[in-house]
Amino acid sequence: MEQAKNAGKKQVVRFVTVNQGQAGQRVDNFLMRELKNVPRSYVYRILRKGEVRVDKKRVKPLRKLSVGEVVRIPPVYLPEKSQSNRVPGQVLDKIQKAILLEDDDLIMINKPSGLAVHGGTGVRYGLIESFRQLHPDLPFVELVHRLDKETSGIVMLAKNRPTLLALHQMMQAAGENKGIDKQYQTLVKGRWKGGRKQIKNQLKKQRGEKQKVKVLDNNNPPSGGKIAESYFSPMDYFSFGGEDYTLLNVELITGRMHQIRTQLADMGLPV
Repeated sequence: MEQAKNAGKKQVVRFVTVNQGQAGQRVDNFLMRELKNVPRSYVYRILRKGEVRVDKKRVKPLRKLSVGEVVRIPPVYLPEKSQSNRVPGQVLDKIQKAILLEDDDLIMINKPSGLAVHGGTGVRYGLIESFRQLHPDLPFVELVHRLDKETSGIVMLAKNRPTLLALHQMMQAAGENKGIDKQYQTLVKGRWKGGRKQIKNQLKKQRGEKQKVKVLDNNNPPSGGKIAESYFSPMDYFSFGGEDYTLLNVELITGRMHQIRTQLADMGLPV
C-alpha cells in the first residue's frame, strides 16, 4: 500500500555545492528551484524534519546560502509527469523561432499573443515551462519580467542569478534615466486628443475580482491603492465602420497589473 502511495520516480540523496550564481538565495527558494515538481508544503516539511542540511547542519527556510557550502537534498518521491503537461511540439517550434538573442547570461524571446509567461490555475504551461522543456540541460532559467497572456512582445529570461538580480535592479530604475525603459504599442477605440500626456493615478484590485483593477478617485483615494504612472503618445489614427481608433505608444514608469488597460478604459479609450 505504501509503495502504491509513493509510486513514481524516486530521487537519490544529492549533495549540491553552492556556486556564485546560487549564493545569496534563501534555502527554501533554492530547494524549490532544485525540486521543481515538488509541492511547497513538502519542501517545508523536509526542512522542518531536518532532512535538508547545509554543511551537515540543520537550517531554517530563510537562511541564506554562501558560495562553497554543500546542501544535502534528501530522496524525494516525484510523481511521474503526465503527458497532458507536456508542451505540444508546435508550441515549442514557435518559441524556438521566436528567440531573438541568446548568450551566456540572457535570452530574449518575442512572446506571441495567446501564450502565458508561466503556467498556473487553468493554464497547463507557459513560456518558461516551454523553454525549460526545449533546453532541459540549462541548470538555471528564470523569468526576468512578465507580460499579459494576450500581449505580444519581448520577454527576457536570465540564465544565472547575478543576471536576474542585475536586470531586476535596472527595471526598478526605469524612469530614472538609468534603467530599462518599457514601451508598448496599443490600439484603442476612440480618438486621442492632443499630444504626449502623462497619466498618474492610483490603481486597486477590486475585492472578489481576481483579475479586475480599477482607478481610484485621486481627490479622495481610499487606502490600498498603488501609484501607476504612464506616458501616452499618439502614433496614428484610423477610422473603420464609422468608429475612430488610435494607435498609441506607451512608456511605463511603474508596472502595475493591467495598468495600460485600466488607465485607458478610465479615459474612455478601451484597448
